Amino acid sequence: MADHIRIRKTDDLWTVRSGGAVLGESRNVLELSEGDYPPVIYFPRADIAMAFLDRTDKVTHCPHKGDATYFSIVNKSGTVENAVWSYEDPKDDVAEIRDHLAFYASDQVTVERV
Repeated sequence: MADHIRIRKTDDLWTVRSGGAVLGESRNVLELSEGDYPPVIYFPRADIAMAFLDRTDKVTHCPHKGDATYFSIVNKSGTVENAVWSYEDPKDDVAEIRDHLAFYASDQVTVERV
């Protein structure tokens, strides 16, 4: 693994909400720390209500993690474009994040430890 990336499992309860809806809740999240960036919480897909997510055409590349695909959140308040990302085929060094989703926290999306 790249020396500046650390992944750890946390047993804390985490939730993600948008537009008044709980999109997911999990005690099986992964916390990824990368260099000086704030830690990112990755939720298992199985713990997210995928009916709220629509895949978009956006793809970005990280030299350490691989290609990220994106989803928009669609809820009764509207659409939050490209608010979710996933490394569906991550590099071997970060394979733990496969089948997980991360969310951009904003005024429309809340990711919090309960």
